[in-house]
Amino acid sequence: MVAEAVRYYHDLLNDQALAQASLALLDHGLERSKLLFGGRRLSPYLRPHFVSEDDFSQVIHVCETVWSAIEKVKDAAVADHALLDELGLTDTERELAQIDPGYRAVSPTARLDSFLTDDTYSFVELNGESPAGIAYADAAFAIFEELPVMKRFAEKYQLRRFEGRSLMLAVLVDCYQEFLGRKPEHAPHIAIVDLKGMPTQKEFELFREYFEAQGHPSIIASPDELEFSNGRLRVRDFEIDIVYKRLLVNEYLPIIGAHPALLDAYRARAICMVNSFRSKVIHKKALFAVLTDARYASLFSPDERTMIAGHVPWTRRVRAGKSDYFGEEIDLLEFIAERRDRLVLKPNDDYGGHGIYIGWNIDEIGWDEAIHNALANGDYLVQERVPTAREVFPALTPEGTINFAEQLVDLDPLLFNGKVGSAFTRLSSSELANVSSGGGMVPTFLISKK
Repeated sequence: MVAEAVRYYHDLLNDQALAQASLALLDHGLERSKLLFGGRRLSPYLRPHFVSEDDFSQVIHVCETVWSAIEKVKDAAVADHALLDELGLTDTERELAQIDPGYRAVSPTARLDSFLTDDTYSFVELNGESPAGIAYADAAFAIFEELPVMKRFAEKYQLRRFEGRSLMLAVLVDCYQEFLGRKPEHAPHIAIVDLKGMPTQKEFELFREYFEAQGHPSIIASPDELEFSNGRLRVRDFEIDIVYKRLLVNEYLPIIGAHPALLDAYRARAICMVNSFRSKVIHKKALFAVLTDARYASLFSPDERTMIAGHVPWTRRVRAGKSDYFGEEIDLLEFIAERRDRLVLKPNDDYGGHGIYIGWNIDEIGWDEAIHNALANGDYLVQERVPTAREVFPALTPEGTINFAEQLVDLDPLLFNGKVGSAFTRLSSSELANVSSGGGMVPTFLISKK
């Protein structure tokens, strides 16, 4: 049904007047709605991603079941230093993870990056620390549903969109209420905290506008602007109750000595911070190595083990020694060297596509060098290739014309307190569907026949 719907949508674009009117409205909407990433259009495509209602129901079941297993990894890791070793947390990260955030959830907001094909549904990684894209997706939904071509399409197909900002605000307020142990007496003040000059600045502005419209005084701040005194964290005269932390731990650690106010306030329980420093436990990509390792299977229920086996790729930390591959004992380094056509090497804790080696895209000499670099780094993973999704999308050229091009399609469900509440899709012409490395995004609409 989805393939049929895509063909129908593309056929509609053969109407030049309809296509040009839609293109003009898309361009205007991207500018007006701040749908920009680092100064470039974040959604340079004239079609959203369509997923059937039935398929997305299965996506929800898989994501939420796997998430319940992830929560168990967090519980075990906080109590077990050996498991923290397996995940690859540094000494400083362990110290931060031991601070109680005041609420139970390890990552109240998270994103599971995945590929949905006709036959499979596979995760590739989890962003459990500071997932971007929630407000961008909302803005994209609002733009796309107004396009003339989408209105024509909606005459034949039922469309359903998501709304993520309201869920994000509800998560912030719920965590704050759990943190206080009671309902707050006033609408909590929210600070969106990240480094200055980040390419996601426009998304912070979208969030601030939404929070303010819902009655929550809000500010965008960087760590150097924060002050902690008399039991309150503030930016000038703006006192903060909730920190919506978009700042990554890796980016905060180098400046934490010079700008300790955020950590001091968090340690003193003067603020509720979402996500907390504890989210680092599951943000490490080695989480998938724990999920797929038989040594830890007893942590999970039978249903969780089934979902892990069916949807989480086999993953291991790169190191010398024996391991297992679906019950078979292997020499890990020999296995990696011999199977480059089905393996990826990636750093345990990085983003933006940095440091990733895709085995089937490099020759044997390059793969040997990649293994050497991974061992020298000391914190790399090997992960088995999963089936990827590809679709043709009408992409916008720099000249403002439409070029139909095949794209890698990365479906990204967004979880709020462990429940799937929204989703968007990243597209790329390369093997990496990553906005930071040049990819784009589109809203994910659920469709069914009228």
